[in-house]
Amino acid sequence: MQYSGALLGVAAAGAVAVIAGPGGDATGQDGKPAALRAVAVGGPAGRVPIAGPWTLRSDKRFTGVAKGWPTGNFVGSTVSVPNSPNAKRITGAAGLASFRGSAGWYRTTITVPADGPYALRFESVNHKATVWIDGKPLGSHLGTYLPFEKPVQLTAGQHTLVVRADWRNPARLKREAWHRTWFNFGGINREVSLRPLGKSDITAPNVRTRLKPGGGALVDVQIHLRNRDVVREIPAGGALVRDGKRYEFSFPTLRIPEGDASIVSTTVEVPDAALWSPEAPNLYDLELTVPGETRYELRTGLREVSKRGRQILLNGRPVQFRGASIHEDAQGRGDAVNPEDMDEIVRELKLLGANATRAQHPLSPALMERLDAAGIMVWMGIGPVDAPGAFTSKTRKLRNQSERRVRRSLFQLQTHPSLIAWNLANEVAGNGHPDGQAGYIDEMARELKRRDPGRLVALDVWGAHPPRQPGGAMYRNIDAIGDTNYIGWYEKTLRPKAEVTRAIREHVRLMKRVFPNKIIVVTEFGAEANGDNATDEPGGFTFQADLLRRHIDVYRTEPGVSGMLVWNLRDFAVSPAFAGGSIRRQVPDIEIVRGLNQKGLFFYDGRPKPSARVVRNALARAAASFPRP
Repeated sequence: MQYSGALLGVAAAGAVAVIAGPGGDATGQDGKPAALRAVAVGGPAGRVPIAGPWTLRSDKRFTGVAKGWPTGNFVGSTVSVPNSPNAKRITGAAGLASFRGSAGWYRTTITVPADGPYALRFESVNHKATVWIDGKPLGSHLGTYLPFEKPVQLTAGQHTLVVRADWRNPARLKREAWHRTWFNFGGINREVSLRPLGKSDITAPNVRTRLKPGGGALVDVQIHLRNRDVVREIPAGGALVRDGKRYEFSFPTLRIPEGDASIVSTTVEVPDAALWSPEAPNLYDLELTVPGETRYELRTGLREVSKRGRQILLNGRPVQFRGASIHEDAQGRGDAVNPEDMDEIVRELKLLGANATRAQHPLSPALMERLDAAGIMVWMGIGPVDAPGAFTSKTRKLRNQSERRVRRSLFQLQTHPSLIAWNLANEVAGNGHPDGQAGYIDEMARELKRRDPGRLVALDVWGAHPPRQPGGAMYRNIDAIGDTNYIGWYEKTLRPKAEVTRAIREHVRLMKRVFPNKIIVVTEFGAEANGDNATDEPGGFTFQADLLRRHIDVYRTEPGVSGMLVWNLRDFAVSPAFAGGSIRRQVPDIEIVRGLNQKGLFFYDGRPKPSARVVRNALARAAASFPRP
């Protein structure tokens, strides 16, 4: 089945005409036109976003099914998607009720031009999504920040799409290994799209670059090729394109049974490759096609990531991570960020002079595309996110669930050149939790190395509880260690500055002894800061800025440290019960806004704190002193 790109004037090549409800200029909860909502550029050709308008109805008592709402028979407020219904209240009693979660029903109308099979794609719904078309169930999905598709056979004309998002009871979600260390934002929090399905389908592309000794690059391209027709041979190919130059390639032609998928790979030589790096974030258009049947388009970069002792090598040269960690969290919108929010995240990183960032969860593909274009390297958390030292994936069922989460993120994000390291866990302690954490980490590290050898595999270690001695099964296939170092904040808060500086340096040297021949990146360090505390005291602006400067100055002068990432770029919402954590044992009278992590260099609304300028200058000194070959 083939589709024309000119149907009903839709501009995207190969696009199917999809009208998301009457009137295409609806505004969302942020007042921005639906046409401006977040949509990634890369993906299967023919995708059309279903941004809105949508009708949203709360279902706190979870009675919508009994009331017949799967047919769309409900009234509510008008929103656009992405949308997080509970993002406006994050503190106080209202914030606590919001954090505990609810359920919301979304309804919109889609119009398709022809009978046929379609794929309805969701980039993320928190937490459990249940989908109906014209009152008929399409199925469910668990887990936020994880994409999923639902195939559906549609007739030409209008159809009612209904989605129920259920994000109730974060305590239960934690027991079921869906813990998160930030606010429980619900809803359809990333984009939704629809596309026609042809006889074949291309998914999960992967790109790996290998530099040739004499110059140029070999680019390994891999795809998952699905046959939706009778058993047959399927020819697939593509091209890398930049500045008018095309480097075409073809995949081996395989005989694929009906309904099955095969992984096919090929290599294309690019003799004069324009390599991607933070200094020169060159990008190529990658076209993948089965002629007459399906097409997949994206932008990627050619770069080689490797390891030499404690050094990260990018294109054969040592590179140092410098920047701050990020959360997808915009005031009033939560993690349902729009393009302007994403642009602001990148702008703030660039204001710091950052060349790298870190995220505890898989980032939106649309944000990753912006980080690619900006030349900002990413240390990416995938899989479960546990509290420091904890491990909730204790049963075989939960282990399987966590493994699927890692693979889903891998398949979604592995074409992004900015993604340098897959990080498998948040702040592990010692040699791992006794309920099987070491085995899980080692198994997934080996799988990532096999599936995606062009990236590092990393592990964030709780700096206050590292292993006592080198070794341990959990670390044997890990390339890079992320160290969380809160000396001067949670530890030695009120000690003299010289003593704090010595302790920071001693800690780094301990980590190097415990992890010989591992890359060391300090992935968390920082302090809360707001205007409610005296500026020179813990919780004050000068205290935060001075502590961050001390940390960075140690890391830039300590040999064998490959990076420093401040926690965090911007203040972000957490559980309304959070009031600074263990800092209160050191400073009982500190003023912290409950429900807000205030370790950001920027306030929640985006205004810079004094520490932003101090960190920018300190990172500039680190960049100037970093040895280059």
